[in-house]
Amino acid sequence: MEINKIPSHVGIIMDGNGRWATLRGKNRSYGHKKGSDNVDRIVSQAFDAGVKTLSLYAFSSENWSRPKEEVDELMRLLEKYFKKFIGKVLKNNVRLFVMGDLTALSDKLQKIIEDGMRASKDNVAHVLNIGVNYGGRQEIVNAVNKLIKSGREVTEKSISENLYTYEFGEPDLIIRTGGECRLSNFMLYQGAYSELYFTDVLWPDFDEKEFDKALENYSGRVRRFGKV
Repeated sequence: MEINKIPSHVGIIMDGNGRWATLRGKNRSYGHKKGSDNVDRIVSQAFDAGVKTLSLYAFSSENWSRPKEEVDELMRLLEKYFKKFIGKVLKNNVRLFVMGDLTALSDKLQKIIEDGMRASKDNVAHVLNIGVNYGGRQEIVNAVNKLIKSGREVTEKSISENLYTYEFGEPDLIIRTGGECRLSNFMLYQGAYSELYFTDVLWPDFDEKEFDKALENYSGRVRRFGKV
């Protein structure tokens, strides 16, 4: 099958780092490091293919319940990644956006993220949206509370307008690596009519070829949005 239809917005649930490491006799943190290294090549592949917005699920609001050592390593990797990636973002006209409750992060990590978003806010070629301390249910609750506080009517449209990603549009395609077939609280409202693609490939092994397989699969879908 050929890739003849490119989704404008792709979301990826990057799952399988810990299992990838365990299969190799390593600790889970080693898997997260390899998973972090994989982000760059998939971001480049997606943008080169013509994807406008790429949303990555990096750290969920539920991930805080993992062992402290693992959480601390994930925070270190996020800090390192954002510091490294900001230069690439600015060079390649990519806008960096981070969705989630950033108040739970360290002051240092918050500043790195905020500086990156501010410096790239006028970039227009692509959007790299990363979910950090993000949960889809909480995002919906936050949107509804904003509407109640403002006195606006709660409707499907008004909720959509108060989600983190409103200006980027809803994901056309959501990919999950690692063999699990669920959304795990990722973009629940926005993903109502997203095409879903599940693969057994663990995230560190999800290379450019595997990403293209997902695009090929999407090309064969017929999107009806509830219509005939």
